[in-house]
Amino acid sequence: MGTPQFAAVSLQALLDSSHRVVGVVTQPDRPRGRGRKMAFSPVKEKALEYGLPLLQPRDLKDPEFLAALGSWEPELTVVVAFGRLLPRAVLNLPPRGCINLHASLLPRYRGAAPIQRAIMGGEKVTGVTTIYMTEELDAGDIILQERVDIPPEMTAGELHDELAVVGARLLVRTVDLIAAGRAPRFPQEDGQATYAPPLKPEEEEIKWQERADKIVNLIRGMNPLPGAFTWREGRRLKIFGARVLEDEGESSVGGRPGEVVAVRPREGFVVQAGQGQVLITAVQPPGKRIMTAVEYLRGYPLKVGEQLGCE
Repeated sequence: MGTPQFAAVSLQALLDSSHRVVGVVTQPDRPRGRGRKMAFSPVKEKALEYGLPLLQPRDLKDPEFLAALGSWEPELTVVVAFGRLLPRAVLNLPPRGCINLHASLLPRYRGAAPIQRAIMGGEKVTGVTTIYMTEELDAGDIILQERVDIPPEMTAGELHDELAVVGARLLVRTVDLIAAGRAPRFPQEDGQATYAPPLKPEEEEIKWQERADKIVNLIRGMNPLPGAFTWREGRRLKIFGARVLEDEGESSVGGRPGEVVAVRPREGFVVQAGQGQVLITAVQPPGKRIMTAVEYLRGYPLKVGEQLGCE
């Protein structure tokens, strides 16, 4: 059971393993993109590619869906980024239970946005975890974990891609151990739990009053989607690349939060934060492609003293 590309990588790994995938469950088709055309999920695309039985229930308690799922007689249900909590009737169906691959080192970052939240939180290490599922969100017993480093400039998109591969490998190892009757089981320490709720639209706007490192982490965490933004001359300017500017002389100049304090024709432009300064290196003007800040400056000149962040 799964929906986005992260889950499709795991499905491919299971298809390449010695285990047999008897069917796939994914979310109903939804409109996507600028044209809002109905589109298949990456997991559905993979299921169709391999001719696998497919279910797309709107109601996980629907008797027809439960009957169809039961007809597959699964020994184990594997869930990766499915996007919905499973009711007891689904959890109790397979004799070996339901397991989940989660993109964090549980019990930290339980919830829907662990990758983005880990980046935004300035974490240097995260990972993937397989657990036995319960009716409680991401709180089941841990089976296996694997740690992954987060380099200082890594974006959420880059971390997503790496965790998808590491997670798929961990998932196959987990299924191997369950099939062999040798899977470990460790209760989570609920007192250590933190949560990673879905991103809210109001979080996308850069608050220049924040510290420079926090702003850069926000920009990394929102890259590639949905993209952090600021306001310039009443229009949104999305920011996709930035780094904290170490004290190179300009820090002593200072300015108001959101003020452009330096323009560097070969690197980008420097914006004052509440504490420290941020060098902007990649942007996306309205209706345009993502471009380097250097390219942006050629077509949209900025002046020192210009204020960003004013709607």
